[in-house]
Order: sequence, then C-alpha cells, then structure tokens
Amino acid sequence: MCSRTVVAAAVLFLAASWSSGGDPKPKKPSLEMRVSPRMAFSPVNILIVAELKGGDDIEEYYCPEIEWDWDDGGKSVHEADCDPFESGTTIERRFSQEHFYSRAGIYTVKASFRKAGKTILAGTIKVTVRAGVGDPTGIREPGE
Repeated sequence: MCSRTVVAAAVLFLAASWSSGGDPKPKKPSLEMRVSPRMAFSPVNILIVAELKGGDDIEEYYCPEIEWDWDDGGKSVHEADCDPFESGTTIERRFSQEHFYSRAGIYTVKASFRKAGKTILAGTIKVTVRAGVGDPTGIREPGE
C-alpha cells in the first residue's frame, strides 16, 4: 500500500471520528403497554402499565407529563413534580394508572408522553369489556 493511501485513510478515519463528536448518540427507549384484565365483564376497574424499555437515561424522558385517553370520553393527566435533571440521573421507567369502565365496549387506550408540550412517545392497547349483569349496552364497536 502506498504512503498516500495510508495517509488518506488515516485522515478519513480522523475526520469521521471528529464529525461524530466522539460520543455515540443516546438511544431512545421504546414504550411497552400492558393491561389487566385484558378482557372483562362490566363494570370493571382496569390497570394499565406503560413501561419505557431499553434506551439510555436521557433528559428528554425524565419526568414526562402523561396523558391517558381512555376511549370512553374520559382522559386523565399525570404531571410529576421532579427535581432538575442532572448527569447520572436515572429516569423513571414504569407508570401505571387505573380506570373504571361501566359499560361494555372495545376500547383503545392511548398513553401520550409529553415534554414541554410536545409528544415524545405514545402507545396504545386494546381493552375488551363485555356486558355484565345489569349492563344493557351490549358491545360497543370502535367508532360508535
């Protein structure tokens, strides 16, 4: 290999290292949602768990506002009161919320994680509620 080729390769390597800042880009977590029970008879109280999986503990995901849309006309918002983010701070990764469904239906529950008014992550999960004793509604299909 000629010396020009070696020098050119070294310059390209150094330029690539310098342009990337030397630090790898932080990995963002993904959102996993679970519901319990997934199928039930009305009336029922359900528990939703939204969990940040993988990724790094970065400020963007520290102390988010979470809006829960229950798909029955109801919404709830969780606003945390957190200390300022510092290097080395561990982000909270598990969030849960309960909701009461009085009527039968197939509901798509949405959790939206927000920071400074901007949605940074969102996820959905389905809940099926069948008509229980005393519930005259029958099953509600999405969009009804």
